[in-house]
Amino acid sequence: MSSSTIAAPHKINRPNLVAVGTIVWLSSELMFFAALFAMYFTTRAVQGPSIWVESTEMLNIPFAALNTTVLVLSSVTCQFGVFAAERFQAKRTGSIFNFKSWGMREWFALTFLMGAFFIAGQIYEYAALTTEGLTLASNAYGSVFFLATGFHGLHVTGGLIAFLIVMVRVAKARRFTHNQATTAIVVSYYWHFVDVVWIALFSAIYLIK
Repeated sequence: MSSSTIAAPHKINRPNLVAVGTIVWLSSELMFFAALFAMYFTTRAVQGPSIWVESTEMLNIPFAALNTTVLVLSSVTCQFGVFAAERFQAKRTGSIFNFKSWGMREWFALTFLMGAFFIAGQIYEYAALTTEGLTLASNAYGSVFFLATGFHGLHVTGGLIAFLIVMVRVAKARRFTHNQATTAIVVSYYWHFVDVVWIALFSAIYLIK
């Protein structure tokens, strides 16, 4: 091989065992949320539509739609971070206002902020509903609403912690390695999962009355 030959850049073509294990774990999480959906619709069938109509009138659908939009868009920013990780670009190479130069850290930081906005919005919504008399113990609807959305909120919070761990590890590392890139990709699997679950929850709880 001549000295002028340029080696092809490293590229992640397939997930390793950690990524495969994460996908298997997310499959079990999917069963957990399927049980929550079953609980929601079963309780609705048993209690009758009247309590559902009365309780859903308290929901602020435009605000929830805004919150949902932010969370869905965070999946887009997360994926841009994955693209940067796949080309082994840990941080930006130009101005912070030049999005094309952003690396994994910048895209993941923006994703974290959008996820934190979603959690803050959910807390605000909980406070508003509580003041209107809808609580976990007020009626059957309150129980299933807070359980379903609350468990999802805990999963989003777990994703935010994962983003922080990845960004701190990358910031402390001397160079961006294949293992760090794989970790970023695995975290993105989880984040996309919680986003898809929320779209289903939002449709079932806020749109299907």
